[in-house]
Amino acid sequence: MGRGTEAFPDLGEHCEHEDCSQLDFLPFTCDGCNKVFCLEHRTYKGHDCPNAEQHSRIVVVCEDCSMSMDKMAGEEAAAILERHRSSGSCDPARKRKAKCPVKRCREVLTFSNTSTCHVCNLRTCLRHRYATDHGCKPLLRLPPAARNGMACRDKNSSLPHSPPSIRAY
Repeated sequence: MGRGTEAFPDLGEHCEHEDCSQLDFLPFTCDGCNKVFCLEHRTYKGHDCPNAEQHSRIVVVCEDCSMSMDKMAGEEAAAILERHRSSGSCDPARKRKAKCPVKRCREVLTFSNTSTCHVCNLRTCLRHRYATDHGCKPLLRLPPAARNGMACRDKNSSLPHSPPSIRAY
């Protein structure tokens, strides 16, 4: 079958799938079998590529700790999981997600729905982000005398005073 149309013979290619042969102006070349396909048949599964396993990545996920491991060609998933569990890196405590500490709130804390209170530094969900909503107790603040004079300068200090930076006329 020729390429392109009568007006533009070098434009586009026909899909090499046996049932398709559609003229596609933006064809895809499979990196497994080096054949040309249309949008519908461009995936390994779409055209039943015989070399799909050479270029694809298959991952096995542990149900205990949610860790993922790469599966190599010819390996069984059960053998990978057994090796993972016996290695000592399987920790079921890692599977638990952080939850909002407010009583009777079951919201899982994620990147987009977490707020940190500026008063007590407690991480809560967005529903309980205000101090009145999570029973905020302020952190213990040190009195000015216990701060070692770092925050405030004593009037009787022996340090030289700098001249004012702005003069009032």
